[in-house]
Amino acid sequence: MFGAVQLGLLAACVVLFVPMGMAGWHLSRNKMLFFSCALFITLAVGVHLMPYFPAISDLLSPADIISAPSGGSSFPRDSCLFFLHSGIYSGDEECESGIGCKKRSWEWIQSGEVAECQFQELKKLDASILLNGSWVVVAGDSQARLMVVSLLELVMGSEGMERIRGDLFKRHSDYSVVVDEIALKLDFFWAPHVRNLTELMVRFKGKNRYPDVMVMGAGLWDMLHVNNPSDYGVSLMQFKDSCLALMPVSSDLEAIDGGLSQAPSTQLVHFFWLGIPTLINSMLNTEEKRDRMTDTMCDLYNNKLIDSKLLRQSSGPLLKLDIRLLSELCGPQCTVDGMHYDQLVYDAAVQIMLNALLIESNQKLQ
Repeated sequence: MFGAVQLGLLAACVVLFVPMGMAGWHLSRNKMLFFSCALFITLAVGVHLMPYFPAISDLLSPADIISAPSGGSSFPRDSCLFFLHSGIYSGDEECESGIGCKKRSWEWIQSGEVAECQFQELKKLDASILLNGSWVVVAGDSQARLMVVSLLELVMGSEGMERIRGDLFKRHSDYSVVVDEIALKLDFFWAPHVRNLTELMVRFKGKNRYPDVMVMGAGLWDMLHVNNPSDYGVSLMQFKDSCLALMPVSSDLEAIDGGLSQAPSTQLVHFFWLGIPTLINSMLNTEEKRDRMTDTMCDLYNNKLIDSKLLRQSSGPLLKLDIRLLSELCGPQCTVDGMHYDQLVYDAAVQIMLNALLIESNQKLQ
């Protein structure tokens, strides 16, 4: 790579030695002086204009001037978002007969690209630091409420959670709590239909106040009481539009990296979609549920979710928390009614969400 000093020396050598070489060819004195002056003026102008043109090194191909470091990984961290569900429940051998299931926990596969992502189980202190001063909104049906239980138990402890469990589980009601120790505000909104989620987005837009994290999901009630996949698909499209219209930046992380200021009007919201769980038809507790909430219907509803392009995997605004996968991996021994699963399923979803927040906020645990 040429610097200013090297260019100056090169110019001096050209001005000095080229005329001397020409003199050796017996050119006339006037011709040699004329050529020397012209050459000097040209080089002087070129050197002064050089800063306004790309450096010579910029004209070379990156392969010519850049070499990958011998140590460390060049694995793009944003790609880790798509490996968040690559894990298993530890202690599966202890749960074959339903005994010891409470001792299981979610663990990521420690091989290949998943291992390079360095996912970590966040304990109370880590989660509290990450969520300190945040406003978290969870909206949806009973699955979303169970997600709230896991999140609050992580940051408040089991004793703190027991004190509020009764209020949180009041039937079909909203709930709000502030964890004073970390200034965490959490709001739960009972929103069993997708249209309820859309209405919630409109309310936030009207108030011009937005949470830091939003976890939303609906489908079970629609499947049971409406049972129309096409209608569900239309509602998802409307909901996606309301999410995209919520903020100028929406969930486009690259906009922040590109230099946009994070003023209140362009605050970044981390959107998550809480998927429908695996439904075990034979275990559902009413005839109506067994008739309407079949495997075929679940697949149709899931296809409508994919077609809506709501999810980040299809360039949408929401990152999916795949409760269907997490509940299927846990198995029938993790549910008593074929629909609501043991807490370890939602604990795993919380860990996946928190690791996604670490990636999106470009943070890493010490």
